[in-house]
Amino acid sequence: MEEVAEQAGVSRALLYRHFPSKHDLFAEVYRQAADQLLVRSRFDPADTLVEQLVEGMDAHLDYFTANRHAVLAANRVLAGDPVLQTIITEELDALRGRLLGVLPLADENARQAVSQILRSWLVFVRVLVVDWLTEETCTRDELRDACIGAVLGALRPLLPADPAPGWGR
Repeated sequence: MEEVAEQAGVSRALLYRHFPSKHDLFAEVYRQAADQLLVRSRFDPADTLVEQLVEGMDAHLDYFTANRHAVLAANRVLAGDPVLQTIITEELDALRGRLLGVLPLADENARQAVSQILRSWLVFVRVLVVDWLTEETCTRDELRDACIGAVLGALRPLLPADPAPGWGR
């Protein structure tokens, strides 16, 4: 904490007033990073679904590779921490909500089914990316495209039209 205070140009006492522990500081830094990722992951209905997914995946992969140690700590070492799990869950729920908002859904049943698929897909992506950060078994673009292909394959049967004609076929 002393080094953090020094780099921030504040006293340790001031740092501890706002963050009583390293855990509190880490959680706040992680929350701010999640908020910034949500800002960078815009979903514009004017873009195709694939363009939106590529942009969102790229924003996340850029952050995750640049902050590999923090991401691995949050998802492996501190995985059971309720504060960090809440931050992660809130971010995944926000992403799911944004994706639901840009997909053409026929009715409420389709919306619920797609919502379940998106929730599961986001967890799949999180696990896969954490594993990839540990051991890069493919290129970053291959990872991104595998993740996008997985959600497209899962969504196709539930949407009125193919959301990505020609992708993965």
